[in-house]
Amino acid sequence: MWTIFKKELKTYFLSPIGYVAIGVFMLMYSIFFYLTTISYGSIYMGDLYYATARYGLLLIIPLLTMRMFSEERKNGTEQLLLTSPRSVTSIVLGKFLAAATVILITLVLSLIYSVIISFFGSVSISTLIVTMVGFFLVAIAAISIGMFASSITENQVIASIITIGVLVAPWFLVDISTAFSSIDLMDKFLKFPSGLVSIADTISLVSITIMCILLTIVLIKRRKTVK
Repeated sequence: MWTIFKKELKTYFLSPIGYVAIGVFMLMYSIFFYLTTISYGSIYMGDLYYATARYGLLLIIPLLTMRMFSEERKNGTEQLLLTSPRSVTSIVLGKFLAAATVILITLVLSLIYSVIISFFGSVSISTLIVTMVGFFLVAIAAISIGMFASSITENQVIASIITIGVLVAPWFLVDISTAFSSIDLMDKFLKFPSGLVSIADTISLVSITIMCILLTIVLIKRRKTVK
């Protein structure tokens, strides 16, 4: 798993993908930092992380996940990957953790905004930590969805569209039925920016992540068996 992790992480930063992802994320952070805090003279950072999670993840997650398995299939290198001594589980987890690490890097870099705010008022460290944990949970759930989308098609554009569709659809479907709120990642993030750790929302986000990872593993294993 760690070999795949290091290989994938290196791939992100030996190509423009990693730098573009972090750059776009920091741009989103900066825009929403101005819109949600500076323009209102506020020291509350919850809206910054909520807005960045809601709109930033729509741009970054497809960028990080669309090539995970789609590119392997398109380039014909999937067979080599599947016949390697490494297990499918280690391959999937390695790719997942590499993408999660990129998100973690952006979160660490976002602390610069807390430093800026600290010059104007007191920043609640506990609330900030809870907010960042919630953000990370939403991000890894989105990554798992994007990874599964990438595993079902060899077209990276289609993988991106599926990922964005799954992330955005609940925003509108909830108007039809509140039952769709159960698959709305942002709905499960609402309490975190207030410094509240919701056990139910945490379990839901972790469950979605695990489910999509398992579905990806099952799908790849089935394709390996067929080949």
